Amino acid sequence: MTSPEFPSVPVTEVPSAALLLDVREDDEWRLGHAPGAVHIPMADIPARADELDYDREVYVVCRQGGRSPQVAQYLARIGYDVVQVTGGMVAWQKAGLPLTAEGDHEAEIY
Repeated sequence: MTSPEFPSVPVTEVPSAALLLDVREDDEWRLGHAPGAVHIPMADIPARADELDYDREVYVVCRQGGRSPQVAQYLARIGYDVVQVTGGMVAWQKAGLPLTAEGDHEAEIY
């Protein structure tokens, strides 16, 4: 899903120093996530949006691209400069981009 309110990019075009916001649920995050990503589940965004930096572009990612457009739309409406990451973390893993996980298991998304 794309929107005229904010741009979208594939996972391979997310800058390495980007503020990457992962909006997946806690159990999805624990399985694997991008190193350095900020984790705020979608349902918590309205209460926790002020934890993000208004002065930086926020790249929003979810599992496959269903939740991130909704979060990006909300953040754009309250003044953030947002970019939606198409394909989500499934595309991230398929592209061979780095993953990390909590605990001693190998990071995986699917």
